[in-house]
This record gives sequence, C-alpha cells and structure tokens, in this order.
Amino acid sequence: MSHKKPNAATLAVHAGGALPPMRSQPLDPPIYRNTTYRVESRQAVLDYNAGHPADLFFYGRYENPTVRALEQKLALLENAEAGLCFGSGMAAVSTTVFALLAGASGAGVDLARPLLCSSAIYGGAYRLFRDQLRALGLPVVFLPPEQIVEGAWPVHPCAVYVESPINPTLRLLDLRKVAARAHEVSALAVVDGTFAPPPLQHPLALGIDLVIHSGTKYLGGHSDLLAGAVLGSRELLARVEQWRKLLGGVLDPGAASELARSLKTLPVRLERQCQTAFELARRLERDRRVKAVLYPGLESHPDHALARRDLRAFGGMVTVELPGGLPAAARLYDGVRLFARAASLGSVESLISLPVDSSHVGYDDAELARAGVSPGMARLSVGLEDVEDLWEDLDQALPG
Repeated sequence: MSHKKPNAATLAVHAGGALPPMRSQPLDPPIYRNTTYRVESRQAVLDYNAGHPADLFFYGRYENPTVRALEQKLALLENAEAGLCFGSGMAAVSTTVFALLAGASGAGVDLARPLLCSSAIYGGAYRLFRDQLRALGLPVVFLPPEQIVEGAWPVHPCAVYVESPINPTLRLLDLRKVAARAHEVSALAVVDGTFAPPPLQHPLALGIDLVIHSGTKYLGGHSDLLAGAVLGSRELLARVEQWRKLLGGVLDPGAASELARSLKTLPVRLERQCQTAFELARRLERDRRVKAVLYPGLESHPDHALARRDLRAFGGMVTVELPGGLPAAARLYDGVRLFARAASLGSVESLISLPVDSSHVGYDDAELARAGVSPGMARLSVGLEDVEDLWEDLDQALPG
C-alpha cells in the first residue's frame, strides 16, 4: 500500500527538521532552543528514565545541549567533576540548599541537623535563610564567620554555608579549616565564591564540597544576563539536579550561549580589574578623606596573609568607609560621574553601591554589626576603564 505525500500543513510542521550531516564543526556550540526532543522509540524513553545517557535529551526543563556545554566548561574552570547552571545566582543558592536540607536519602529534613550559615553573606541569601526557610520550619543557624572557622559549633549541621571573599567587607575565611571541620562532623562545606571566580580562587582544591557562583557577576561580566552555577562532584550534583528539575530553575539556552562567550575573556578581564582595583585601593588608603579601605591586597587588611596564600590575585572589588558615616557615603555615591550608580558587580563598567541601601537592605543594626557592615561604607566594583579616569572621578566626589 503506497503512502500519499503529506499535505502542506503537515509538511510545514515536520519537513526539514533534521540537521544536515557536517564534516566540520561550529567553533561555538549552537543555541538549542528546543523545549522537547524527538526520540526514536519507547526504549529510548526507558533508557532516559533509567539514567538519561549523555546522548539523550528529553525536555528543556531537565537539560539542554547548550546549557550542558556551558556546565562542562565551568566545571573545567573550577576543576570540578561536574556543574549545574541556573537562571540566577539565587536560584542556584536556593535549589542547592533545599537539596542539602533534604539529605542524601531524600527521606526528609532532619530538624536536628540544621544548615549552619555564616552571618556575613550576600544579603539576598541571608534573607532567604532568615525569613523564608525559617518560615517553612527548616532549620537554619547563623554564626559569626570567625566562629565557623574556629570550629566552635553548638550544632551538628548537615552543611555549612559560607561566603569568601565576603560582600562587602572582602574578609576571607580559611576554607581549608571550614571544610576540615565540616567533614569531621559528616557535614558538607559550601562556599559562595562569586567575588573570586576562577582563576582567582579554587575552593574545591581546599576541600570545599560545592562552589556556588552568581554568573550574573564576573563570569558574565557585561551586565546583560542572569545566571547561577553550582560546581562539585557528580554525586552531590545529582542530588541538586533533581531539585532543579522540579523547581524549574534551569538556565535559558540563549543566556548560556552568551555566558559561554563571556568566559572566553574572563582571565583578561579579571587581570585588568584586579590591577586597577589594587591601584585605587592604594591611593584611597593614603587619602585623608577616607577612614578605611577594605581590599585583600593591602597589608592593612586583616586577611592579607590568607589572601596571599589562597588567591592568585586580590580581586576587582574595593570597599571604602568614610569618617562622616552614611551622609558622607551618600555624597560620594551621588557625586561620582564615571562610576555608575547601580546594583550588581563584576562588569566591564565600574559601579558604586551603598551596602545599607542595596545588598544589605533590611538588616537591623545588630545584623549589620555581625556582618561587619557600617552605614559609611561604599562598595566599588572596578571595571575596565582607565585607572586615572576612575581616580579622578573618586577624587572629585570624595567629601571633605
């Protein structure tokens, strides 16, 4: 029995769907915007359900070839076995924490084993843990970062969550000690390493189990995409991946392609940003109008020795504290002409923000003190502009 040719409506939908055979390969992975994938048989679906082999894709919320290529690239940069990408840094944080609190077996939250968290972390993550997780009855305990490093923990946590370098004080934690103490009590060690992405820092080599990055910041670097990533072992990321599938936080393939492109210039961008930030920090430290400069490359920084040991360079962030408190910081903020008054960090453009109005908004005075944040602080994210132009801008805007 012969088959008639499908009509025009059918051909419009189905014809030409196969890619042509290619002896050459594109230099960059193509952007796969598919939400679903054609499979050859039911057996392929059964194979997928049994462990989704690397050459099988099923549904866009589960995985995507463009996103997977980015995850592999990030894993190589971080010296990790595997990586997972998300639609934002906070999606990476929240999904990872849910997975850790659920435990390895997924049998349920053990209320006796809380998430132990540094009290000095990014404000969005802090508010998530303090407000939303606790409202759900999930156990979260905050300790000062110094106490976490010392290992004097009054609880037996399932995981310990820290940030290093810390926003906005740029304090560093001894990640070797944090990881060693966590493993002594069968806990996992997680660090937000956004302020020092590879190649500046490699926390996994220091014993950390999972590294989280806001790809929106240095990894993306151009203020044009939102992304997050978690890097670590395949075993741990398999737990996180199950939560990502159900919470729906997978990264869009278009953003994944843009982030992969941005990674090509990450080392050279970081090199320039670190050099300029170091020079600005030196000049600001000598300026009588400035009370204190927080930058790990300065010998005056309390963690300078640790920074020399664990960082390849000292980063592109500089925080200044002004003697006039918030009014003086506000005058600096309003007075700059080249620094952009904007949230976020790590971009090619130099940015300025006031932590009490942005990253740490919603903190009470006691919480600000525990985080080491004062109202007179201004945070500078140094971009790729000429150092003399940036210094001239700060010089004319500094009050006093």
